[in-house]
Amino acid sequence: MADFSKETLLKRAEEAFLNGEFDRALQTYGELLSVDPEMEDARVGVYLSDLGIDNAEEAQALFDYYQVIKKERPNAVKIIDELIDSLRETKVKLEELLLHSFEEADSVEGIRYEDFTVLVEERGDFKKALEDVMFSTKVFITKKEEFVDFIHRLIEAQMYDTAASYLDNTAKQFGNDQEVLSLYDLIRKAQR
Repeated sequence: MADFSKETLLKRAEEAFLNGEFDRALQTYGELLSVDPEMEDARVGVYLSDLGIDNAEEAQALFDYYQVIKKERPNAVKIIDELIDSLRETKVKLEELLLHSFEEADSVEGIRYEDFTVLVEERGDFKKALEDVMFSTKVFITKKEEFVDFIHRLIEAQMYDTAASYLDNTAKQFGNDQEVLSLYDLIRKAQR
């Protein structure tokens, strides 16, 4: 198959993916792999299309991330592969935590902050654990102490914009609490 035809098929697959037609995208990426088993975009596309059938939001987020990093990083496929593996591990751990934490709940849409901190300890990396969780669930922060700890961890992970965004969106719930407001100063100092 000529490179032109492979490029055309790749564009069709990506277009189908972006339109949420994951079955069609999966089929087209599969055709590409049958012709060129080493084609990285097709291999990533097959996984993300398969994922999209079950979870369109998560697949779209990973697809967007892949599109950005493949232009910037020569090892983009390796990064996505590691992220996908990490997400699989995290989902298994989250399912275990969710079953343990919410045995009586009929439906669960997130995990408690204390369970998230257990996941962080198991992963050994706050930033990685947070990135993994952001693709699959929500973390429920119910106490001021948890919120303050969360912001401190974001600052330590040098995720300053994320910390500021959480503060902007949540700090008003704590009124004029000086401990919460002082977190803005911590972000400014850490950025210097």
